[in-house]
Amino acid sequence: MEHGPRLGVPIERTGALLVAWTDEQNAALAGIAAKAAENGYAATRRVERDELYRLEPHLGAGAAAALAVPDEHIICPFTTPLAFATEAVANGVALRLGAAVERVALAEGAHVLETAAGPVVARWVVNAAGLHSDTLDRLFGHDRFTVTPRRGELIVFDKLSRPLVRHTILPVPTATTKGVLVAPTVFGNVVLGPTAEDVPDRTATGTTAEGLASLLEKGRRILPELAREEVTATYVGLRAATEHADYQIAFHADQRYACVAGIRSTGLTASMAIAEHVAEGLRDAGLRLRRRDAFREIRMPNIGEAFPRPYQEPARIAANPDYGRIVCHCERVTRGEILDAARAPIPARTLDGLRRRTRAAFGRCQGFYCLAEVTQLLAGATGEPPASLLRTP
Repeated sequence: MEHGPRLGVPIERTGALLVAWTDEQNAALAGIAAKAAENGYAATRRVERDELYRLEPHLGAGAAAALAVPDEHIICPFTTPLAFATEAVANGVALRLGAAVERVALAEGAHVLETAAGPVVARWVVNAAGLHSDTLDRLFGHDRFTVTPRRGELIVFDKLSRPLVRHTILPVPTATTKGVLVAPTVFGNVVLGPTAEDVPDRTATGTTAEGLASLLEKGRRILPELAREEVTATYVGLRAATEHADYQIAFHADQRYACVAGIRSTGLTASMAIAEHVAEGLRDAGLRLRRRDAFREIRMPNIGEAFPRPYQEPARIAANPDYGRIVCHCERVTRGEILDAARAPIPARTLDGLRRRTRAAFGRCQGFYCLAEVTQLLAGATGEPPASLLRTP
């Protein structure tokens, strides 16, 4: 177990097992290992059936073998992008939220982006607009891809299910999907999913009865006892899929514009490598890059389960008793953490935003017990009326 060494992002090394259930999948393991070695990762190893069940005793019956990936980690999906953004703001970046780009004017030496929050002038533009990256790309005169949201439904099980799984349990991928996995989370839960369904609506973040039923059916095969555990939450992610198999990354020196699109579900994993590639592409296209003389480092508050939380730190509580005053009892979130999130460089301004920063109302009761107090705390710290805190972050 480890913290992200500099930014404080919760990350744990669990390892992964790519489980083969059929003869065809079993035969595919050697090719997957060879492909990994070709890409520079040679630590995979074949795991035969007996060892597989020693490693994962709760695995469903019928598994043939597996490919072990010992360096697989789990990470906090909320803290990671927030850490990147906080580091940028701490070093002089102006963050504008709620400012959708509506028009682009290409002028000599600069772009003028007309947004919902007023104009933005930029020498260069990097389009990393996710689900709306094709819309922005077309504003720059291109028509090379269309984003079709790929809905992925997931089920989060109660923390009592955590002893059922030691590794991330992956299926053998096919040409069209990576399939459904079972994985522990850094919050102490177990997650099952995702589904993969192309949908026309870029706001379709509601779960479906069909999708959840499909997940439970697959989950019963992978880890039968999991289906008997309590469900804490269900949710949906939309991947920015396109008609192309690969990322849509392109540089246009004549327009001083770069497009970084079609990343789909690998965005978090690949984010730093993509950023390095884009920085090199921008430099090659003519953007002058230089390192800052004074770089301000930041460290994020820990919301991972495997590392000390404020309520467990006597010295911290002695310095500020608010870190000993638990507000959300399911997730052990303190008054001090909620106030910190409301006053952070990128502050929480909605209940959903606060949930992602602290885990408040994230647990078994989903805010039934603590929501009123959490809302009042956040409203008092931000000056926002309580009703406005329910909006989408």
